[in-house]
Amino acid sequence: MSLTLITTPTFGRFATEPWDLLRDAGVRAERPREDGPLPRADLLARAGEAEALIVGLDPIDAEVFAAAPRLKVVAKHGVGYDNIDLDAAREHGVRVVYAPGSNSRAVAELTFGLLLDVARGISANDRAVRDGGWPKTFGVELAGRGLGIVGFGRIGRMLAGYAAAFGMHVTAHDPYLPADAFGDVASADLDTTLDSDVVSLHLPAVPGATPLLDRQRLTAMRKGAILLNAARGGLVDEEAAAELLHSGHLGGAGFDAFAVEPPGDSRLLSAPNVVLTAHIGACSREANRAMGIAVVEGVLAVLDGSEPRHAAV
Repeated sequence: MSLTLITTPTFGRFATEPWDLLRDAGVRAERPREDGPLPRADLLARAGEAEALIVGLDPIDAEVFAAAPRLKVVAKHGVGYDNIDLDAAREHGVRVVYAPGSNSRAVAELTFGLLLDVARGISANDRAVRDGGWPKTFGVELAGRGLGIVGFGRIGRMLAGYAAAFGMHVTAHDPYLPADAFGDVASADLDTTLDSDVVSLHLPAVPGATPLLDRQRLTAMRKGAILLNAARGGLVDEEAAAELLHSGHLGGAGFDAFAVEPPGDSRLLSAPNVVLTAHIGACSREANRAMGIAVVEGVLAVLDGSEPRHAAV
């Protein structure tokens, strides 16, 4: 019986169907840790028996592939696979599958929730009331303000719809899309899109690359602008963002992704008007079910010798 090693604690957490699919196919599934990601040393020690890996944000690199001679497929329990070394996968003849679209609504809704929170100071006011205060916090309304979306895939398009319903004017930048893919949303270059009242990032990060929003681009943003990052931490120079929040140049920020997770001693933790969440964008019950089913279907297709529906390699 083939072994599928599961390194992410969120797989099938709120749905039985992903587990049922593996069992019914005669696949032995093991998740050694229920309370957190599988530690690197344990992953390397256990990978030798596995024909399939279902992973979260674990770095799956050449060392992992070398430790797993029986491995046929790596499934990313998510929509972005930038933590998986695709070149190493090709060298070892391993397929890589993922679950595009499975968490788009969950991430888009969380992103808009971060925007509402930052714009009206909801979390800060909640903390003040719990501490015995009763502050009349004044925020800003969203109607009439501009939202710049960098990366106009499924998540970006959903976010644009929510923003339009609130009366916002949306501009988007995505160099990989044809002009007719933007619909009623204005397409613009990166700098024009960043010149918005609110900027939201929805694209993958390139491992080892400098942040897309470096100090220069962050400083060039509008005074008082709100920055949202529910994509990847490597997209933003977090030290520069924190400094600009402390100085008041940036009016607020919402982060669900960080360069280092948890963010440890990041200056974002002490910056004003910032809402920080623990990379929970994909954490809706509906997304958890859809994602689990999608990655299992990909794993089973590869193990069965057929072509998976969503393959990066």
